[in-house]
Amino acid sequence: MAFTPLHDRVLVRRVQGDEKTKGGLIIPDSAKEKPSEGEVVACGEGARKDSGELIAMAVKAGDRILFGKWSGTEVTIDGEELLIMKESDIMGKMS
Repeated sequence: MAFTPLHDRVLVRRVQGDEKTKGGLIIPDSAKEKPSEGEVVACGEGARKDSGELIAMAVKAGDRILFGKWSGTEVTIDGEELLIMKESDIMGKMS
């Protein structure tokens, strides 16, 4: 992929949710909520303090993350739907 986010922005691929409930009911596409879990595809270099010092990113490519329901901007890169968001929109990393 020939895209690199700038500053403290992160490129995220959503992780697909379950298609069935625990009881075995199939959830149609129109009723599914977009997942708030994703995988980091690429990161910028980080934010800068007023003094110009670089603040390193807390996430890296390959990390699984949780983010807010309305976080990020949807973009299509190389035919794939991805999200670009600020690092501050990320609620945490999953191990």
